[in-house]
Amino acid sequence: MRSSGGFHGRRIQKTGGSTFIISLPKNWVLSRGLGPGDVLFFTPRADGSLTVYAESGGPFEVERRIVSVSNEMDDEHLFRRLIAEYIAGYPLLEIRTPGRMSPRTREVVRNFAQRMIGPEILEETGEAVILQDVVGQNPLPIPSIVRRMHQMVRAMQADAMASFRGRDASIARDVIERDWEVDRLHWFLQKQVTSALRDARILATLELTLPECSTYLLASRVLERIADHAVRIAETVPILGKQRTPTRIVAELDRMAARAATALADALDSLENRNIPKANAVIDSAKEITRDRDHILHELTSKKGSLAVGLAYVLESLERSAFYASDLGEIAINRAVESPAREELPRPPHARAATPAAAASGA
Repeated sequence: MRSSGGFHGRRIQKTGGSTFIISLPKNWVLSRGLGPGDVLFFTPRADGSLTVYAESGGPFEVERRIVSVSNEMDDEHLFRRLIAEYIAGYPLLEIRTPGRMSPRTREVVRNFAQRMIGPEILEETGEAVILQDVVGQNPLPIPSIVRRMHQMVRAMQADAMASFRGRDASIARDVIERDWEVDRLHWFLQKQVTSALRDARILATLELTLPECSTYLLASRVLERIADHAVRIAETVPILGKQRTPTRIVAELDRMAARAATALADALDSLENRNIPKANAVIDSAKEITRDRDHILHELTSKKGSLAVGLAYVLESLERSAFYASDLGEIAINRAVESPAREELPRPPHARAATPAAAASGA
């Protein structure tokens, strides 16, 4: 055995014709109450390592988290606290107050449960509300969550610009309300990654490495920010009111929005396919959008009052969306370098396929 920096090395030994064994550190076995005859489970991970856990604990233990709050807490402060507890990834959350829970506090907890993915009210008492995560640890692959977020964000961008062009307050309200859908997916992804960091067994079910989890979490954050800017564009509708916007400026803003949307789509594509040239093109396009911004900004110098303010908000949000797409392009480059696409290496000409007998014996 070799030991260095808290890591224990074990030599692989071979017994019989095809069985390989290693010994376990004595302190690790005893500290977990294990002994001869106990069963260990091995879970392969995406990076090629193995996770070991004992049969007695099961693959996932149900953990209860008691969250003590007060009836005097501000509604937003309480909601943020509940989001943080949700992201921590505990299957059971017991929200408890010292004394009877007020109707206002209970309503915040119920509203939280309705907005998040997973929590359902399991039990209510005079002093507590117990929430249980009913969706499990890995109901939806993380890459699929990011793709879904992208679809929603692109639709929000398009509708935000439609509400701006038509001064349509109903479309604007719809964009603002849909921001919650993007937020809840982002928080759900955060919860999955946090759970994976706390428990390697959960990480094994994600079929991603820790660096890949970090990459997708960053991408999710970028998409959530772009959704916020779509909301900001929609919020300019009441500011602009019925004031007429010059057709030329509207056309230029539309072109800018289209380029920002294309940059975002290309950035996501370069992330999934580890395409460095496409990611660099996204970053370059953000610089070109800045030049467009300067031209439109010059046009706005002749405008006054709420019209100038509203158009400036739209312009800034489009530029920020483009730069967030640029950030995503940089994330894609980092992923491509850190984890290049796996390619099957050609077999050497002299290599021979193993015979059935050799494969069966483990030779």
